[in-house]
Amino acid sequence: MRITIDTDRCIGAGQCVLTAPGVFTQDDDGFSELLPGSADGADDPMLKEAARACPVQAITVGGARREPDARGDRAGQGDARQGDGPVTGEAA
Repeated sequence: MRITIDTDRCIGAGQCVLTAPGVFTQDDDGFSELLPGSADGADDPMLKEAARACPVQAITVGGARREPDARGDRAGQGDARQGDGPVTGEAA
């Protein structure tokens, strides 16, 4: 299963880490990243819930990013991070 974190969107809210701590962690600046060896975490039953909980839809599980809901896309609001683009991990 493919897990992607769009580092340009991530605002470091930490909802993914709180929801699926076996898959996600936060870097020194507080932004989300995949745990080393998180391939085992792809079986985490909370993985898709962690992607859903992301307030800026920065996490993709399996291929397609969740579309913004009726509240609208909040990406970029308060986001001062400059990233290098998506971070992708492959899980069995």
